[in-house]
Amino acid sequence: MESSTGPPSLRQLAGITSSSSKPFRPSPLATATSIGAVHDRATKIVGPSDGHEGLKLSGRVISAACFLPYSLGYRRGGEWDLFPRRGSSALYDAIRNLSSDAAPWETTFVGWTGEIHELPPIKPARSNPTGGSKSSGQFPISASYAPQMTRTKSYHVPPPVPLIKHDGNRMTMTADYGTQEDEEIKILKDDRDELEGLLSEKGKAAGWGDVVPVWIGGDEDGKMSIGGVDRWRNYAERVIWPLFHYIVPQDFSPHEGSALQERSWWRDYLEFNNAFADAIMKVYKPGDIVWIHDYHLLMLPEILRQRAGKDIYIGLFMHAPWPSSEIFKVLSRRKALLSGMLSANMLAFQSDTYKNHFTSCCKRLLGYTESYNARGNVTGVDTHGAHCAVEALPIGIDVEKLLNAAESASISAKMEIIKNAYVGRQIIVGRDRLDSVRGVVQKLRAFERFLDLYPEFIGKVVLIQVTSPSSLSQSSTIEHQVAELVSHINGKYGSLHFSPVQHYPQYLEPEEYYALLRVADLGLITSVRDGMNTTSLEYVVCQKDKHGPVILSEFTGTAESLTDAVIVNPTNTRGVADAIATCLSLTDEEKKHLHGKLYEYVTTNTVQTWNSQFLNKLLAELSYQSTNSMTPELNRRRFLEAYQAAEEGKGKRLFMFDYDGTLTPIVTDPEMAIPADKVVRSIKRLAQEEGNQVWIISGRDQKFLEEWLGHIGELGLSAEHGCFMRMPGSDTWENLAESMDMSWQKVVMEVFSRYTERTQGSFIERKSVAVTWHYRRADPEHGAFQARECMAELSNLMNELGHEVEVMTGKANLEVRPKFVNKGEIARKLVETSDVPPGFIWCAGDDTTDEDMFRALEKADLPKETVFTVTVGPASKETEANYHLLEPADVVEGISLLVGTTTLEEIEKASGEGKPSL
Repeated sequence: MESSTGPPSLRQLAGITSSSSKPFRPSPLATATSIGAVHDRATKIVGPSDGHEGLKLSGRVISAACFLPYSLGYRRGGEWDLFPRRGSSALYDAIRNLSSDAAPWETTFVGWTGEIHELPPIKPARSNPTGGSKSSGQFPISASYAPQMTRTKSYHVPPPVPLIKHDGNRMTMTADYGTQEDEEIKILKDDRDELEGLLSEKGKAAGWGDVVPVWIGGDEDGKMSIGGVDRWRNYAERVIWPLFHYIVPQDFSPHEGSALQERSWWRDYLEFNNAFADAIMKVYKPGDIVWIHDYHLLMLPEILRQRAGKDIYIGLFMHAPWPSSEIFKVLSRRKALLSGMLSANMLAFQSDTYKNHFTSCCKRLLGYTESYNARGNVTGVDTHGAHCAVEALPIGIDVEKLLNAAESASISAKMEIIKNAYVGRQIIVGRDRLDSVRGVVQKLRAFERFLDLYPEFIGKVVLIQVTSPSSLSQSSTIEHQVAELVSHINGKYGSLHFSPVQHYPQYLEPEEYYALLRVADLGLITSVRDGMNTTSLEYVVCQKDKHGPVILSEFTGTAESLTDAVIVNPTNTRGVADAIATCLSLTDEEKKHLHGKLYEYVTTNTVQTWNSQFLNKLLAELSYQSTNSMTPELNRRRFLEAYQAAEEGKGKRLFMFDYDGTLTPIVTDPEMAIPADKVVRSIKRLAQEEGNQVWIISGRDQKFLEEWLGHIGELGLSAEHGCFMRMPGSDTWENLAESMDMSWQKVVMEVFSRYTERTQGSFIERKSVAVTWHYRRADPEHGAFQARECMAELSNLMNELGHEVEVMTGKANLEVRPKFVNKGEIARKLVETSDVPPGFIWCAGDDTTDEDMFRALEKADLPKETVFTVTVGPASKETEANYHLLEPADVVEGISLLVGTTTLEEIEKASGEGKPSL
């Protein structure tokens, strides 16, 4: 037994933060609303009138969650019973609150039926002196009714069937439904319609709004099978959930069957999301807001966007944690999942850490860029064609509902029973689901270490640990570990009359749970990975009179919200043991001080506040998108008509194209940005048409342009942003920077060399005039940081030395070039030196250097209807261009339209079809 000189003070605890000395930091939601006394708090939920009038909001919110708020029981013959579903209390409280009379929204709850339990036949009613008997289809109003539901068959785990092995001597059990036709229950369409009516009626009466079930499964001759429901959750719960909780597979099966199984799960996941889309589209009206919840439905935003178009309003909240990009990229479907989510207008996560992990995944795996506000905080992700807002909005609990339930007379009676059972002992309480990420094993090991380090507490402290069942495959292994640890601790530190660990592997009724939270002296939560642990929030509220402290794992999303809790690393058993001893030794005054800030946070940041803030942020994003000056997409019909009019008028037509990101996609290795055959043929044909003057104005050097496009004699080439020019019909390059002092190049090379050494994957490209530093192959975040540092250093240095050069930022590069030469100057000269003013101009580019061309053409004295300046990128991109196209392929398509190799009808048809259904 280790010795200890006594528990450390809060300041001395290793690995935790001293709440007593920490200034109060309000939650991100705290500024959204002002709330008075708890029982009088009526948080105003943002309503349709708070959105911009251009949104034309319908005033309806469709909430989509994996499960309905009810478990379903079905009796052959078409009779249904509904039972309140356990778990996800914060989620269900939030959705129900949105449906309350105080909320200004009409609501619809769309959820999957889940596993449907078969109920036994109703026995004939006996005479009852009290009168009445339970009729079929009666609606049970409380969870206490659920045990009366007898489940004759399990469709979640197929029942084992005895079979004789091949040798005929041995009988074994195998999971099989057998071959009898009536073993599998099937539900007729009339019965499904009856359930939908029952859900709608009871859902509205219970405060859920309209409740719509999602049906999924084989439908044969109007009969739907409810067997084998596991398949729809396999990908979400056996692939996504473990990885999001940092459970990474240590080996990958070499068998082909394993890959086929994963692909089958993925197909089922898409079908599951499509089934939700079917149900939503049946009730969706223009102006509705669709609010999607959690990892079972990550592809739903993209499916809805494809079906309803760009004007549908979608928000998605991730209740689960989001892993770092190094973990997330293990998923084979990583890009599809990210793209599916980014089709929403706004995504929200439980904490800033999870939000930053997500944006990092988008940046590293998809190459998308982040958007920032004036304070430099990330506000979203810019995708190809849209902006998706990304927020950190930790969920809360329904405090008023909890207090009303926890302060009832029945709770007080149960509290007395618990107190009498543990007179003279301090109670530590824990409630967790029995899986590897909830940290029950870590908690028991830390408690054992606590008793070992602080023997003075032996016999004076009891740990009451409640564990609820888990559907995860490793649950039985964890259960065995927990049972062994409990027996070991009780055998080592207990006696005939007392066991220091009381383990209850069961669901608790709400009255028992609240009574336990109220009598406890310490709440202990040691999850090794968790989203938002609502037990900690409920504990804080239930301790409003007793002021018991809470120890909270740093690996929960809640830890970033409850910053005044005692934060621990659950894998550091000594640290947790010290924290337990310290918390149990606090004075009443210290407890009150610690609890005050926690209580203020939890009672301020409720589900009502969370609902309001989520909708407020979503409406702000939608309003911004509707009012901000978006760059319109190039009108191809008007574009073609203008070109044909100039052609008929025998006027000149001028074309100026950037290369990288405009004619070819951006690639990691610049040398691999080779023009496709279609690009070369289209450019050549455009340049050869009489009256056309076509220029490639690029940052590329002469050698590259000469190699890949130099054979097109009719094409004009401008290299290094205008430093070199090759006129159409000529093979000679003119150096426009020939007379300039180039001594600055040596200084720039020295600075770039230092940053190349400190930035792995970066490299220098020295051109004839310009010098470019590329960091596209480097770590995105580190490369961007080094680029900012380098740009600041070079800008100051060039000013001090008096060199007439400018430091330009490009796509993952920095370039230093002479000030007097840029693409804008080239565009201006091409217009001014033309013997006849061009009757049609098309200028296309994608980055900041191309903005010089757009500005020059805007200032030119030309009819606006003949000038088409086009930026390549999303409509939300800040630009001087008059139009936008999404990607280089659209630019090449535009060239093909002008030269006649494709038609306007073909483009419009392809655009109307969109992407194939998922």
